[in-house]
Amino acid sequence: MLKKKKLLIIAHAPSQNTKKMLDALIKGANDDQVENIEVQCLAPLDTKADDINTASAIIIGTTENLGYMAGLVKDVFDRCYYACLEKTEGLPFTFYVRAGHDGTGTKRAIESIATGLKWRLVQAPLICRGEFTLDFCNQCEELGLTMAASLDAELI
Repeated sequence: MLKKKKLLIIAHAPSQNTKKMLDALIKGANDDQVENIEVQCLAPLDTKADDINTASAIIIGTTENLGYMAGLVKDVFDRCYYACLEKTEGLPFTFYVRAGHDGTGTKRAIESIATGLKWRLVQAPLICRGEFTLDFCNQCEELGLTMAASLDAELI
């Protein structure tokens, strides 16, 4: 029996709409076609360095707050950065942003921190801009499926 790889989702979902996006992401990651992946989803405050250190890949979900990532997502990086620094080099990751504006500040901040950690961005970030639409959920589901399937197929 193959040991399952862990896809860790760290997501801040403070509203009904961001919760719908997260649920869609989890649904995609748990698609029946993906066999050897364990999906673990944690809220930022519940995330510990060990969760990150034992992950095979990560998806980060955040809202855009004042042109930056949510404070609770930043808190994960603040608490876990040094404990993960030398243990997670090359870790495949991607992220999604629920942006009321343009998401560029949030994107730049996450990419900057991930560069310091030497993580590998393996899929273009999903930036969901403007008024909420159900298409955001479809895009999140596809993101979850693509990451899980890519990890399962050993493409990332």
